[in-house]
Amino acid sequence: MVRTEISLFLKNAPGELGKLASLFANEKINIDAMTIQDASGYVQELFKARGKSLKRIASVASYNSMRKDSAEFALIRLLVDQTDRATDLLSKNDYVFDIMPVIAVKLENRPGTMAEIATKLGSEGINISYVYGSVSSPDERCLFVFCPENIELATKFFSE
Repeated sequence: MVRTEISLFLKNAPGELGKLASLFANEKINIDAMTIQDASGYVQELFKARGKSLKRIASVASYNSMRKDSAEFALIRLLVDQTDRATDLLSKNDYVFDIMPVIAVKLENRPGTMAEIATKLGSEGINISYVYGSVSSPDERCLFVFCPENIELATKFFSE
């Protein structure tokens, strides 16, 4: 099922995640899935991609500065149960964020499920930019979030 993921940068400091989560909790917005990573890796990939497709936008010195500064921030990707309300709330509270379509699916919690899906996507020529998920217990299905490069083709794949 196609869902809207919210991506935002958050200062990598004690209490910042608590502030963000409390903001949602106070408005009764549930976080369905979340992943957090040091933003420096994201900035490095962004810089590499720009270097391939365009003339370099930043000098090496400014790139090194960006990489250093980006370690002070975390890249958070999340799914919430009320995306429109969440984005309004983030805007009102001066968060910098972006939204994009992803595919969220509930998978069987058994060895090989991810291998089957990833192999089938690969055989269809669908590249997965990133994936994250969780399991709550051995007996329950798992929620996994896929960000494929071709969302339309991947949607058809998952609907089958």
